[in-house]
Amino acid sequence: MSAFLSIDNASRLFGPKLSTGEKIAAKLGAKVETRSVRAVSAVTLSVRKGETLGLVGESGCGKSTLGRLIAGILPPTSGTVTIDGAPVMVGRKKVTIRVQTVFQDPFASLDPRMKVGETVAEGPIAHGLTTRAHSKTYVSEWFERVGLDPVWTDRYPHQFSGGQRQRIAIARALAMQPDVLICDEPVASLDVSIQAQIINLFLTLTKKLDLTCVFISHDLSVVQHVSDRVAVMYLGRIVELGPVAQVFGRPAHPYTAALFGSVPKLVLDADELVHFDTIEGEVPSPLSPPSGCYYHPRCPLASPQCSNAAPPTTAVSDVRSVACYHSDAQLRLGPQS
Repeated sequence: MSAFLSIDNASRLFGPKLSTGEKIAAKLGAKVETRSVRAVSAVTLSVRKGETLGLVGESGCGKSTLGRLIAGILPPTSGTVTIDGAPVMVGRKKVTIRVQTVFQDPFASLDPRMKVGETVAEGPIAHGLTTRAHSKTYVSEWFERVGLDPVWTDRYPHQFSGGQRQRIAIARALAMQPDVLICDEPVASLDVSIQAQIINLFLTLTKKLDLTCVFISHDLSVVQHVSDRVAVMYLGRIVELGPVAQVFGRPAHPYTAALFGSVPKLVLDADELVHFDTIEGEVPSPLSPPSGCYYHPRCPLASPQCSNAAPPTTAVSDVRSVACYHSDAQLRLGPQS
Protein backbone atom coordinates (compact mmCIF):
# COMPACT_ATOMS: atom_id res chain seq x y z
CA MET A 1 0.00 0.00 0.00
CA SER A 2 1.25 3.50 -0.82
CA ALA A 3 1.65 6.29 1.72
CA PHE A 4 -1.46 8.30 2.55
CA LEU A 5 0.00 10.65 5.17
CA SER A 6 3.54 11.81 4.33
CA ILE A 7 5.96 13.82 6.46
CA ASP A 8 8.98 14.74 4.37
CA ASN A 9 12.11 16.07 6.10
CA ALA A 10 10.03 18.15 8.52
CA SER A 11 11.78 20.28 11.14
CA ARG A 12 10.54 22.79 13.68
CA LEU A 13 12.68 25.36 15.48
CA PHE A 14 11.53 27.63 18.30
CA GLY A 15 13.57 30.80 18.56
CA PRO A 16 13.70 32.93 21.72
CA LYS A 17 11.30 35.85 21.94
CA LEU A 18 13.62 38.68 22.94
CA SER A 19 12.48 42.02 24.23
CA THR A 20 13.91 45.20 22.74
CA GLY A 21 16.22 45.55 25.73
CA GLU A 22 17.49 41.97 25.35
CA LYS A 23 18.16 42.50 21.64
CA ILE A 24 20.19 45.62 22.41
CA ALA A 25 22.03 43.83 25.21
CA ALA A 26 22.88 40.91 22.91
CA LYS A 27 24.36 43.29 20.31
CA LEU A 28 26.47 44.91 23.01
CA GLY A 29 27.90 41.53 23.96
CA ALA A 30 25.80 40.65 27.00
CA LYS A 31 25.02 37.00 27.69
CA VAL A 32 21.52 36.69 26.27
CA GLU A 33 20.22 33.32 25.08
CA THR A 34 19.69 33.60 21.34
CA ARG A 35 19.87 29.94 20.33
CA SER A 36 16.83 28.15 18.92
CA VAL A 37 15.33 24.93 20.23
CA ARG A 38 15.17 22.28 17.51
CA ALA A 39 12.05 20.46 18.68
CA VAL A 40 11.70 18.32 15.53
CA SER A 41 14.71 17.55 13.36
CA ALA A 42 14.40 16.35 9.75
CA VAL A 43 11.66 13.79 10.39
CA THR A 44 10.52 11.70 7.43
CA LEU A 45 7.55 9.37 7.96
CA SER A 46 4.75 7.83 5.96
CA VAL A 47 1.50 6.31 7.18
CA ARG A 48 -0.76 4.11 5.07
CA LYS A 49 -4.50 4.59 4.73
CA GLY A 50 -6.33 3.07 7.68
CA GLU A 51 -3.13 2.50 9.67
CA THR A 52 -2.46 3.56 13.27
CA LEU A 53 1.08 4.73 13.93
CA GLY A 54 2.18 4.91 17.56
CA LEU A 55 4.66 7.64 18.51
CA VAL A 56 6.66 7.15 21.72
CA GLY A 57 9.61 8.70 23.51
CA GLU A 58 10.64 10.54 26.67
CA SER A 59 9.04 13.81 27.73
CA GLY A 60 10.41 16.69 25.66
CA CYS A 61 11.47 14.54 22.71
CA GLY A 62 9.17 16.40 20.29
CA LYS A 63 6.22 13.99 19.98
CA SER A 64 3.50 16.59 20.55
CA THR A 65 5.28 19.13 18.34
CA LEU A 66 5.41 16.60 15.51
CA GLY A 67 1.70 15.90 16.06
CA ARG A 68 0.95 19.61 15.77
CA LEU A 69 2.96 19.84 12.54
CA ILE A 70 0.92 16.98 11.08
CA ALA A 71 -2.34 18.55 12.28
CA GLY A 72 -1.52 21.95 10.79
CA ILE A 73 -1.52 23.67 14.17
CA LEU A 74 2.14 24.64 13.78
CA PRO A 75 3.90 25.32 10.46
CA PRO A 76 7.15 23.42 9.91
CA THR A 77 10.31 25.52 9.77
CA SER A 78 11.32 23.32 6.84
CA GLY A 79 9.92 20.26 5.10
CA THR A 80 6.34 19.37 4.17
CA VAL A 81 3.33 17.45 5.44
CA THR A 82 0.83 16.10 2.90
CA ILE A 83 -2.35 14.02 2.97
CA ASP A 84 -2.95 12.01 -0.17
CA GLY A 85 -0.54 14.35 -1.98
CA ALA A 86 -2.27 17.58 -0.86
CA PRO A 87 -0.49 19.92 1.60
CA VAL A 88 -1.85 20.38 5.10
CA MET A 89 -0.54 23.95 5.27
CA VAL A 90 0.29 26.63 2.73
CA GLY A 91 2.61 29.15 4.31
CA ARG A 92 1.39 29.52 7.88
CA LYS A 93 -2.24 28.71 7.13
CA LYS A 94 -3.94 25.33 7.45
CA VAL A 95 -5.80 24.61 4.21
CA THR A 96 -7.59 21.34 4.96
CA ILE A 97 -10.05 19.88 7.44
CA ARG A 98 -8.97 16.32 6.63
CA VAL A 99 -6.81 16.11 9.77
CA GLN A 100 -8.16 16.71 13.28
CA THR A 101 -6.74 16.39 16.80
CA VAL A 102 -7.86 14.92 20.12
CA PHE A 103 -5.86 16.63 22.88
CA GLN A 104 -4.64 15.32 26.23
CA ASP A 105 -6.76 17.48 28.54
CA PRO A 106 -10.40 17.64 27.40
CA PHE A 107 -11.30 20.26 30.00
CA ALA A 108 -8.64 22.62 28.64
CA SER A 109 -9.56 21.98 25.00
CA LEU A 110 -13.30 22.65 25.44
CA ASP A 111 -14.57 26.23 25.77
CA PRO A 112 -16.17 26.48 29.26
CA ARG A 113 -18.47 29.28 28.06
CA MET A 114 -20.05 27.21 25.28
CA LYS A 115 -22.51 24.37 25.53
CA VAL A 116 -20.91 21.17 24.32
CA GLY A 117 -23.40 20.79 21.48
CA GLU A 118 -22.44 24.23 20.17
CA THR A 119 -18.75 23.31 20.47
CA VAL A 120 -19.19 20.15 18.39
CA ALA A 121 -21.38 21.93 15.81
CA GLU A 122 -19.20 25.02 15.38
CA GLY A 123 -16.67 23.52 12.96
CA PRO A 124 -19.10 21.52 10.77
CA ILE A 125 -21.33 24.59 10.35
CA ALA A 126 -18.38 26.82 9.44
CA HIS A 127 -17.14 24.35 6.81
CA GLY A 128 -20.51 23.45 5.33
CA LEU A 129 -20.73 19.89 6.63
CA THR A 130 -24.14 20.68 8.09
CA THR A 131 -26.47 23.65 8.37
CA ARG A 132 -27.43 25.52 11.49
CA ALA A 133 -30.99 24.22 11.11
CA HIS A 134 -29.84 20.58 11.07
CA SER A 135 -26.88 20.96 13.43
CA LYS A 136 -28.71 19.59 16.49
CA THR A 137 -29.51 16.34 14.67
CA TYR A 138 -25.98 16.17 13.30
CA VAL A 139 -24.43 16.63 16.74
CA SER A 140 -26.82 14.12 18.31
CA GLU A 141 -25.70 11.46 15.82
CA TRP A 142 -22.06 11.98 16.79
CA PHE A 143 -22.91 11.94 20.49
CA GLU A 144 -24.55 8.55 20.03
CA ARG A 145 -21.49 7.26 18.14
CA VAL A 146 -19.19 8.10 21.02
CA GLY A 147 -21.55 6.67 23.63
CA LEU A 148 -23.15 9.86 24.98
CA ASP A 149 -26.82 10.66 25.46
CA PRO A 150 -27.89 13.34 22.91
CA VAL A 151 -29.95 15.12 25.59
CA TRP A 152 -26.65 16.28 27.10
CA THR A 153 -25.80 18.58 24.20
CA ASP A 154 -27.19 21.58 26.12
CA ARG A 155 -24.83 21.12 29.05
CA TYR A 156 -21.49 22.84 29.73
CA PRO A 157 -18.11 21.04 29.99
CA HIS A 158 -17.90 21.34 33.79
CA GLN A 159 -21.07 19.25 34.09
CA PHE A 160 -19.32 16.14 32.75
CA SER A 161 -16.77 13.69 34.10
CA GLY A 162 -13.28 13.47 32.59
CA GLY A 163 -14.17 10.43 30.49
CA GLN A 164 -17.34 12.06 29.18
CA ARG A 165 -15.44 15.23 28.29
CA GLN A 166 -12.92 13.18 26.32
CA ARG A 167 -15.78 11.53 24.44
CA ILE A 168 -17.07 15.02 23.61
CA ALA A 169 -13.60 15.98 22.37
CA ILE A 170 -13.55 12.86 20.18
CA ALA A 171 -17.02 13.70 18.84
CA ARG A 172 -15.88 17.24 18.02
CA ALA A 173 -12.90 15.91 16.06
CA LEU A 174 -14.88 13.24 14.21
CA ALA A 175 -17.76 15.60 13.39
CA MET A 176 -15.36 17.31 10.99
CA GLN A 177 -15.28 14.02 9.03
CA PRO A 178 -11.47 13.80 8.95
CA ASP A 179 -9.34 11.24 7.15
CA VAL A 180 -6.49 11.58 9.67
CA LEU A 181 -6.82 11.75 13.45
CA ILE A 182 -3.99 12.90 15.72
CA CYS A 183 -4.42 11.58 19.27
CA ASP A 184 -2.06 13.43 21.62
CA GLU A 185 -2.03 11.55 24.94
CA PRO A 186 -5.84 11.10 24.76
CA VAL A 187 -6.12 8.93 27.89
CA ALA A 188 -3.25 10.24 30.04
CA SER A 189 -5.48 12.35 32.31
CA LEU A 190 -8.12 9.64 32.87
CA ASP A 191 -8.59 6.89 35.43
CA VAL A 192 -7.46 3.42 34.35
CA SER A 193 -11.01 2.05 34.01
CA ILE A 194 -12.05 5.05 31.92
CA GLN A 195 -8.88 4.71 29.84
CA ALA A 196 -9.99 1.23 28.80
CA GLN A 197 -13.40 2.55 27.70
CA ILE A 198 -11.86 5.36 25.63
CA ILE A 199 -9.30 3.02 24.04
CA ASN A 200 -12.02 0.55 23.05
CA LEU A 201 -14.09 3.42 21.66
CA PHE A 202 -11.06 4.63 19.71
CA LEU A 203 -10.44 1.17 18.22
CA THR A 204 -14.09 0.76 17.25
CA LEU A 205 -14.43 4.17 15.59
CA THR A 206 -11.13 4.04 13.70
CA LYS A 207 -12.14 0.72 12.20
CA LYS A 208 -15.70 1.79 11.33
CA LEU A 209 -14.65 5.13 9.85
CA ASP A 210 -11.44 3.83 8.19
CA LEU A 211 -9.36 6.52 9.90
CA THR A 212 -5.61 6.95 9.58
CA CYS A 213 -4.24 7.72 13.05
CA VAL A 214 -1.12 8.97 14.78
CA PHE A 215 -1.34 7.91 18.43
CA ILE A 216 1.05 9.79 20.74
CA SER A 217 1.50 8.38 24.23
CA HIS A 218 3.90 7.70 27.09
CA ASP A 219 1.98 4.55 27.94
CA LEU A 220 3.81 1.86 25.99
CA SER A 221 1.21 -0.81 26.72
CA VAL A 222 -1.53 1.35 25.20
CA VAL A 223 0.60 2.05 22.11
CA GLN A 224 1.33 -1.66 21.77
CA HIS A 225 -2.40 -2.42 21.97
CA VAL A 226 -3.76 0.14 19.52
CA SER A 227 -0.98 0.60 16.94
CA ASP A 228 0.01 -1.22 13.78
CA ARG A 229 3.49 0.33 13.68
CA VAL A 230 5.49 2.33 16.19
CA ALA A 231 7.98 5.19 15.75
CA VAL A 232 10.47 5.84 18.55
CA MET A 233 11.56 9.46 18.93
CA TYR A 234 14.59 10.87 20.73
CA LEU A 235 15.41 14.57 20.98
CA GLY A 236 13.49 15.47 17.82
CA ARG A 237 14.68 12.55 15.67
CA ILE A 238 13.04 9.24 14.74
CA VAL A 239 15.52 6.55 15.82
CA GLU A 240 13.47 3.43 15.08
CA LEU A 241 10.37 2.59 13.07
CA GLY A 242 8.64 -0.69 12.44
CA PRO A 243 5.75 -3.07 13.17
CA VAL A 244 4.72 -3.12 16.81
CA ALA A 245 5.42 -6.81 17.38
CA GLN A 246 8.94 -6.57 15.95
CA VAL A 247 9.99 -3.35 17.68
CA PHE A 248 8.56 -4.33 21.08
CA GLY A 249 9.83 -7.90 20.79
CA ARG A 250 13.36 -7.17 19.58
CA PRO A 251 14.49 -3.51 19.65
CA ALA A 252 17.13 -2.56 17.10
CA HIS A 253 18.16 0.72 18.77
CA PRO A 254 19.74 0.92 22.25
CA TYR A 255 17.42 3.78 23.19
CA THR A 256 14.35 1.72 22.26
CA ALA A 257 15.61 -1.13 24.44
CA ALA A 258 16.30 1.26 27.33
CA LEU A 259 12.87 2.90 26.96
CA PHE A 260 11.08 -0.44 27.10
CA GLY A 261 13.31 -1.59 29.94
CA SER A 262 12.29 1.41 32.06
CA VAL A 263 8.70 0.14 32.29
CA PRO A 264 8.05 -1.17 35.84
CA LYS A 265 7.81 -4.97 36.00
CA LEU A 266 6.38 -7.32 38.62
CA VAL A 267 9.14 -9.66 39.86
CA LEU A 268 7.81 -12.27 42.30
CA ASP A 269 11.14 -13.92 43.18
CA ALA A 270 13.01 -10.72 44.09
CA ASP A 271 13.27 -8.63 47.25
CA GLU A 272 11.40 -5.80 45.53
CA LEU A 273 8.18 -6.86 43.85
CA VAL A 274 8.28 -4.00 41.36
CA HIS A 275 11.48 -3.48 39.38
CA PHE A 276 12.45 -1.10 36.61
CA ASP A 277 15.70 -0.01 34.99
CA THR A 278 16.16 3.71 34.56
CA ILE A 279 17.84 5.10 31.45
CA GLU A 280 21.36 6.13 32.40
CA GLY A 281 22.43 9.76 32.08
CA GLU A 282 20.60 13.02 31.58
CA VAL A 283 18.61 14.05 28.52
CA PRO A 284 20.77 16.55 26.59
CA SER A 285 19.51 20.09 26.15
CA PRO A 286 17.75 20.67 22.81
CA LEU A 287 19.44 24.09 22.82
CA SER A 288 22.80 22.38 22.49
CA PRO A 289 22.41 18.74 21.44
CA PRO A 290 25.46 16.45 21.25
CA SER A 291 27.33 15.98 18.01
CA GLY A 292 26.67 12.90 15.90
CA CYS A 293 24.05 10.58 17.35
CA TYR A 294 22.14 12.49 20.02
CA TYR A 295 21.90 9.38 22.20
CA HIS A 296 25.61 8.52 22.27
CA PRO A 297 26.42 10.14 25.69
CA ARG A 298 23.93 7.73 27.30
CA CYS A 299 24.39 4.70 25.04
CA PRO A 300 26.13 1.53 26.32
CA LEU A 301 27.09 0.58 22.74
CA ALA A 302 28.51 3.99 21.74
CA SER A 303 31.79 4.19 19.82
CA PRO A 304 33.85 7.17 18.55
CA GLN A 305 31.97 6.94 15.25
CA CYS A 306 28.71 7.74 17.06
CA SER A 307 29.96 11.13 18.23
CA ASN A 308 31.46 12.11 14.88
CA ALA A 309 28.43 11.85 12.58
CA ALA A 310 24.71 11.22 12.91
CA PRO A 311 23.88 7.66 11.82
CA PRO A 312 21.82 7.38 8.63
CA THR A 313 18.46 5.64 8.71
CA THR A 314 18.96 2.14 7.35
CA ALA A 315 16.62 -0.75 6.68
CA VAL A 316 16.55 -3.63 9.15
CA SER A 317 13.99 -5.36 6.92
CA ASP A 318 11.47 -4.43 4.25
CA VAL A 319 9.14 -3.01 6.93
CA ARG A 320 11.55 -1.72 9.54
CA SER A 321 14.26 0.93 9.82
CA VAL A 322 16.68 2.22 12.45
CA ALA A 323 19.17 5.08 12.82
CA CYS A 324 22.07 3.41 14.65
CA TYR A 325 25.58 2.26 13.78
CA HIS A 326 25.28 -0.65 16.21
CA SER A 327 21.81 -1.99 15.46
CA ASP A 328 23.23 -5.44 14.64
CA ALA A 329 24.84 -5.62 18.07
CA GLN A 330 21.61 -4.52 19.72
CA LEU A 331 19.59 -7.14 17.84
CA ARG A 332 22.07 -9.82 18.94
CA LEU A 333 21.31 -9.01 22.58
CA GLY A 334 18.03 -10.85 22.10
CA PRO A 335 14.33 -10.15 22.63
CA GLN A 336 12.89 -8.07 25.41
CA SER A 337 11.57 -9.97 28.41
